Formats: sequence, C-alpha cells, structure tokens
Amino acid sequence: MKRAILLTVALVAAFGLSGCSYNELTSKQQNVKGKWANVESALQRRADLIPNLVETAKMAGVQEQEVFGQIAEARSRLLNAQQQAPAGEGGDRTPEQREAIINAANSFGGTIGRLLSLQESYPQLRSTEAFMKVQDELAGTENRLNVARQDFNGAVQDYNTTRNSFPAVVTAGLLGFKEEPYFQADPNARTVPTVGSADSLRRNQAPAANAPSAPAANAPAANAPAANAPAGNSSN
Repeated sequence: MKRAILLTVALVAAFGLSGCSYNELTSKQQNVKGKWANVESALQRRADLIPNLVETAKMAGVQEQEVFGQIAEARSRLLNAQQQAPAGEGGDRTPEQREAIINAANSFGGTIGRLLSLQESYPQLRSTEAFMKVQDELAGTENRLNVARQDFNGAVQDYNTTRNSFPAVVTAGLLGFKEEPYFQADPNARTVPTVGSADSLRRNQAPAANAPSAPAANAPAANAPAANAPAGNSSN
C-alpha cells in the first residue's frame, strides 16, 4: 500500500515538475522546425541551380563524365531524401529524416567544388557568361544556406539544451520529444584545399636548347697525365 502511494506521489510530482516544461519544449521545437524549413528552401534552390551549371559546361565542350555522373547521383540522393513523406507528428519530418537530408546535402555539396574546379582545366568556362551568371547565383545561395544552417543549429542547440535539462528531460521522455541533429559539415570539408605550385606548370616544358650539359662524373681532367703513359727516357 505504501509503495503504491509513494509511486503515485512520484508520478504526480514528475508530471507536476515536467508540466511547466511542456509548453517551452513545444515552442522551441516549433522554432527548430521553422529554421529547418529555411534550410530545405536553400537546399532546393542549390539543387535547382546545379543542373544549369552542368548544362552550360557541356555546351562549352567540357567532357568530364565522371564529375557529371557524381553530381547527378548526389543530387538524386538529396531529392529522394527531401521527397520522402514526413513521418513525424503533424506532418513534420522526424530527426532521423532530417539527418538523412543533412548527409545527402553534404555529399551533394562536395560535388559542387569538383564542378567549379573544371574552370582550371577548361579556361573557356571563365569566359562563358551563362556559366559565370549561374555561378554567382550559386555563391549567393551558398551564403543563404550558410545563414540558414547557422540559424538552424542555434535553434537546435537551444532546444536540445532545454530538452536535456531537468525537469524537461522527464517531459521529453514521457511525451516523445526527441533530440534534434545538428547540421554539421562533411568531414572532408576540414581538409585544406591545395592549388598546386608554379612548378607544376613547367612539368611539360622541354629543356632549353642551348643549356650547357653537366660534365660527366667520371670524365678525366683535361690536363691530367694519362695513367698508363710511358715514362720519359732516363739519362745515361
């Protein structure tokens, strides 16, 4: 009997303490969802711009099927992740679905650098007005995405901090408030890119025609006496 009373008191206390956290958790979770909508909007804009860059590069005569194939595959994964039906309550995406989109977006973002690097191999792209225009649009989109990503991560940090604090953690466990994932950069983004060296430009250059050749290591000196030269006549 006493155990039942104690259990009832504990449950009442838990609900009483956590009840005040429910509204706060709901409000901050809605903030996370709103920031995520901005992220998805920027991701969609980026995905729409990339095909224009690819087509412009193809029209300029660029033949890099491997890069184009990687871009198409990564874009397809991102769109598939975004087009999956939301599985959360109220028609919202679950944290797992958001994480899948984040991973696909990081993979897709990595192909953008490969596409833009084609300008080094195909200088005619730099003079193609359409390519440069879409590239400028893409740069603006990347800035928007970066801002949206920072806002989303800030909202996630605020929500997760509240969710994992007592007594809100009790409410979260009882009512199914899951921890939200951060939009973290791809691990490869930490690698510092290299632009090569000036020596690489000379790699295919022929040596100068009039350059003097180095003397052979074992060549005999000009004035040295021959090793087997006969000795001079001795005096009588």
